[in-house]
Amino acid sequence: MKQLTANIILLLVLTATVLSACSDDETYAEKKEKERDAIASFINRDVALMYDGDTALYVGKINVISEDQFQAQDSTTNLERNEYVLFGNNGVYMQIVRKGVGEKLQSGQSKRVIARYLEFNILADSIQTRNDILYYSTTPDIIDITNSYGTFTASFNIDNGGGAMYRTYNSTSVPSGWLVPFTYINIGRQIYEDDEISKVRLIVPHSQGHSLANQYVYPCFYEITFQQMRD
Repeated sequence: MKQLTANIILLLVLTATVLSACSDDETYAEKKEKERDAIASFINRDVALMYDGDTALYVGKINVISEDQFQAQDSTTNLERNEYVLFGNNGVYMQIVRKGVGEKLQSGQSKRVIARYLEFNILADSIQTRNDILYYSTTPDIIDITNSYGTFTASFNIDNGGGAMYRTYNSTSVPSGWLVPFTYINIGRQIYEDDEISKVRLIVPHSQGHSLANQYVYPCFYEITFQQMRD
């Protein structure tokens, strides 16, 4: 409960930071321009994400590649060059750290997936929420996802009370940006010691984010692992 309360307080502080950076008469177009500038700055600087005074994740300077180059590389991003592919239709940037064990979610197929993540508010320059820490080890975010002819739909399953995303934003809606990787990654479980589940890093603009990001027009960076839940 203490950790949950701390998360809510942090969220309120970060939201206030975002709001204080926006004047009352700022137009939506101006907010979007501020968001684009924040993303550009994030991409071009040597980023390390800090949490409680320590480095939680080193992002580095990002090398953006086109969808054509991404496809030519067999839908992979080169980690040595710290590549992220930019999808022009939604503005999401994606790095595939690991495609993972298992198989892709096929059309007409549904799965229940465990998602562990770190969320960084790019505009506020701070980690906003995460469930990859010990407090949430028994209550991760669980996603029910379906592939319908290449279109993915998903919701957070809250039978266990929900994870950090649901508890923070009080919504079962999975951000659209989170669904982009499912076209390219595998969903499976770690069975053998050298098996690795899928992992991605995303830059998600407000239009593809959760309700608060959408409302206040700010982008988020995510590192997420996806693992098929045991039947």
